[in-house]
Amino acid sequence: MPAFKTLDDLTDIAGKRVLVRVDLNVPMADGKVSDTTRIERVAPTILELSDKGAKVILLAHFGRPKGERVADQSLSLIASAVEEVLDQHVRFADDCIGQPAADAIAKMQNGDILLLENTRFHKGEEKNTPDFTAELAKNGDIYVNDAFSAAHRAHASTEGLAHHLPAYAGRTMQAELEALEQGLGQPKRPVVAIVGGAKVSTKIDLLSNLVTKVDALVIGGGMANTFIAAQGIDVGKSLCEHDLADTARSIMETAKTAGCAIVLPVDGVVAREFKANAADETVEINAIPSDAMMLDVGPKSVALVNDWISKASTLVWNGPLGAFEIAPFDTATVSAAKHAAERTRDGKLVSVAGGGDTVSALNHAGVADDFSYVSTAGGAFLEWMEGKELPGVSVLTKG
Repeated sequence: MPAFKTLDDLTDIAGKRVLVRVDLNVPMADGKVSDTTRIERVAPTILELSDKGAKVILLAHFGRPKGERVADQSLSLIASAVEEVLDQHVRFADDCIGQPAADAIAKMQNGDILLLENTRFHKGEEKNTPDFTAELAKNGDIYVNDAFSAAHRAHASTEGLAHHLPAYAGRTMQAELEALEQGLGQPKRPVVAIVGGAKVSTKIDLLSNLVTKVDALVIGGGMANTFIAAQGIDVGKSLCEHDLADTARSIMETAKTAGCAIVLPVDGVVAREFKANAADETVEINAIPSDAMMLDVGPKSVALVNDWISKASTLVWNGPLGAFEIAPFDTATVSAAKHAAERTRDGKLVSVAGGGDTVSALNHAGVADDFSYVSTAGGAFLEWMEGKELPGVSVLTKG
């Protein structure tokens, strides 16, 4: 990964207007923010800039207003939660460009924090139009991107601004990029990847990229069924994309050529109903009853996965091994997560995980804080794992 500019490269910023792109696309319940994780992630960057006397101007999106003003997608609803997390007064301007923004910025003192209205209230944001980007740029002297989660979008506030103002990575962006570099960029080998989830169709690019980068690829979740079926094994009523059998075989062939071991379940926990505490049984992978579905990998498979984790120096994880949301089909995911966490705590493993279900699964196992890095970036994390260039990152690299 090329070197990128960070806050360490910023000096003498007292009085400078710093436009900081953050991710405030937080969940809401009953009109209030129900999870402040994303705000907490960007707090260090905001407070560091404020402490150094910068005028900190926050840019963010909220929801999908598609270029229209939508009352329930106004960042004014988020301002109090930002204030609470930062423990500092946060001003609000009801537009991100034009007179409302200019007037609010003109009133700022050094160290003040100002939140501008939802950038996606303007069609020019997602289209990254030159006019809109130029209007945004008028508000600042320096641009800091601390929203890795939006870095896969070439929007005005995530990519366009870096062509108008000196651009830097915020602390969260920096931590994410450094963790990802440890995961796949320049990892310590052996590297093991765990990829789970429901469907192969959503992760073809991911799997195709990983088999050329890692030493072993563990495939779990519903997508494992597609690979098992592609080898002529009956998976009963298990979730399976039979039409992707050729794709699965092609990925396995690519892995063989690249010297990457494909690790598939050798046994499974099956049930006739998809519900919590449904009657279940453990069977060999070639003995799944025709009227049953595999909802978790079995104990022999868990031992196999944990053995690979024990061999690994680096682990990259995206997606659960089974239907972890309902007991008892969370057993394999929890066991593997705890084993990875233990090796990470012992200093024997660099563990990088990401994706919505993955974060939920690690939280469920109670080990998210023990991993080297857990990304909340979702789509951007997935595209990075797929080997794609992220526009919001590439513009931050040192020329």
